[in-house]
Amino acid sequence: MSGDRPTMPPVRLPSDAELARDALSAPLFARAAKLARWAGEGTPVGAGGELLAGQLRTATELLGLEAEEDGTTYTAEAWQLALDTGLVEFTEEPEPAAGGEADEAGEDEPSGTARVGEELATLTSGSPEDILEIWLAGLETVLADAATPDLGDLVDQLDETGDIDLDSIDWNPEEEADFLDGILGNLYLLTALDDGEAGRPVPLPALAASLIVPDDMDEPTDDVLEEVSDAMMRLDDQFRLLEPTGLVSYRPVDESLIEEIDGEGHIRESVDGVTSDLPEDEDVSRYGMVALTPLGLYGVRARMLDAGIDAPAVGDLAEADANALLSALPGHPEGLARTETELWLARRAPLDAARELLAAAHGADEEAPRRRLACQQTLSLLGAEAEPALREVLDDPQLGGLARVWLAERGAADIPEPGEAMVFWLTIDTIAAQLAARGDDAVAESEELRGLVIGVVSGHSGFFDAAWRVDHPATAEVLEAMGRLHPDKKTAKEARKAAFKARSRR
Repeated sequence: MSGDRPTMPPVRLPSDAELARDALSAPLFARAAKLARWAGEGTPVGAGGELLAGQLRTATELLGLEAEEDGTTYTAEAWQLALDTGLVEFTEEPEPAAGGEADEAGEDEPSGTARVGEELATLTSGSPEDILEIWLAGLETVLADAATPDLGDLVDQLDETGDIDLDSIDWNPEEEADFLDGILGNLYLLTALDDGEAGRPVPLPALAASLIVPDDMDEPTDDVLEEVSDAMMRLDDQFRLLEPTGLVSYRPVDESLIEEIDGEGHIRESVDGVTSDLPEDEDVSRYGMVALTPLGLYGVRARMLDAGIDAPAVGDLAEADANALLSALPGHPEGLARTETELWLARRAPLDAARELLAAAHGADEEAPRRRLACQQTLSLLGAEAEPALREVLDDPQLGGLARVWLAERGAADIPEPGEAMVFWLTIDTIAAQLAARGDDAVAESEELRGLVIGVVSGHSGFFDAAWRVDHPATAEVLEAMGRLHPDKKTAKEARKAAFKARSRR
């Protein structure tokens, strides 16, 4: 992994075959495919390929949408998607030559021919990857539409030259697209942090607030809350448009909460509290609930990868070497790390896997303690077949300690006693790994780690007298952290003195 690339937590994805089935059954794409088959070998259409009025009514009936209030709109959207993705191809007819006898075409006169496109065959005979590629292409067009104001609003804002005056409608295309990308990115992150499983609904106010309310703002101001409310209305429209693609499942904002002011919709009730802790009697779902579907998780991840973001999926490391596995596992939530590890081990003989893991655990670099901790956790899933590999490293200064732990946990015989240097080195290495896992956040130094420090000190008489001499790159940092974590002031002072001595040896 490149250190300068943004990295997301890993997610769980179904197989490509399952995702392709989801794509084919997504309402908008299923309708587009049905209309493409209906177009057949030649259907007269209007300028740009749009359906003529009579055909639009016929197509709406074909889709069974004639009773829907917005049935013709849904049909037009599906037809446009078919055009955009190549399920339907449009050929424009040449205009009559000057002086010809043809009358000038009316508004509902054909301007060309639409026929079934080559991509329609892909939906029935292509691979899952081919189908998903078509779905992604269609998703891009719908996302672009979702970030665009209503066409009627744009027409009203044409200037004298016939161009759109963007300033007058307070719309910046790039900003709107970035906003929607940011919202989908935050929804993806929340999903990834929830064990990487799609389907977790997120309250719309909380999602909007995640992009608008500054992290260091304890109590949102009235202006910020108004901005959140406005964002909710934009997102309500956008998620309604995106749901038929299969990207999200969405429960819209309760209509009773919306009021019109100056021709625009606003949330009637305050969203204060919805952005943080709700009262127990408040039904948060009234404000809208959205969740990425498995297909949506796949789609947003694909767009992130295209943007250069490192967005791993569980199983990505199954064929990777042990070094890549051990480097990545510390950043995985516990459940996902276990699954990733099991997938990696399943492709290797236990003894070979153990030897590869131990070789990758070596090192004196800053990340080495975390790799060794990940190695120890991975080795814990192996049985007796791996024992020869562990015995081979018993004399290794970096690996001998964890090898003895592994053997002892399995009740193995003839385990040589470790020397004091190895015991102290393993202790420093273990605490270094735990500290690295918590990063620079002092608050994250949990009671669990505090308990480890107390246990280590109480279990070794004169611990700090020996610990500062340990030949480990992180000795000074570990001793300093122990001084910060230990509740006894005298012991904490001894730890800080030991850290000073360790630094003087460098």
